[in-house]
Amino acid sequence: MFQAIVIDIQTLILAVDQADSSTRLLEAVQNLASVGTADAIPTLITALGYNNPGAAVAAVDGLIRLGDAAVVPLLEQLDGYNYGARAWAVRALAGIGDPRGLDILLSAAKNDFAMSVRRAATRGLGTIDWEKLDSNPKQSAQSQALEALLQVSHDHEWVVRYAAVLSLQSLAIAVAKTRPDWFAQIQSHLNHLAQTDESLTIRARVQFAQQKLQEPSPISIR
Repeated sequence: MFQAIVIDIQTLILAVDQADSSTRLLEAVQNLASVGTADAIPTLITALGYNNPGAAVAAVDGLIRLGDAAVVPLLEQLDGYNYGARAWAVRALAGIGDPRGLDILLSAAKNDFAMSVRRAATRGLGTIDWEKLDSNPKQSAQSQALEALLQVSHDHEWVVRYAAVLSLQSLAIAVAKTRPDWFAQIQSHLNHLAQTDESLTIRARVQFAQQKLQEPSPISIR
């Protein structure tokens, strides 16, 4: 049985490598991503660099499902990647939520020229699993995330600002007990956004976040 599974995985990997059309590539990547095995990670990462957005989306979904196992391979491949592949890798890291991807998400949220990448990275800052860090590293990392989110909440693209509001809500919940000063700072910033942001959608989402943060036991959104 085990040998048969290995053979099937290798067949799926080979199908990706030998795909001779965009449709076949998309189908091959979707099939490989659905298997859910770490053996698929290198090929899924390679698929991020193909000029095929559908295949890249399928690869991102597959890497997110594989979770923590995909983080180190993604980080190791980032520097050598073209921009398109790097952008898809940021989306994967944002979806996984492992704190090892924090530096990449911080940089992308603040500096990437593509709105969609800034949005994904910004949302990723609100879905990080902080419990994977010890107390001191956790507070340092959360401080960096807070600084970035306060900055990005003034991005010129409303969808990025919207993501920032979601992540500020999540971060506020995460630090409510350990850093009430940060919790108060986020509340104050949300009050400012509610009064000054030009987008009615943003102001409405800010008000919703404020309501959630006033609940006795707010639940973080992921």
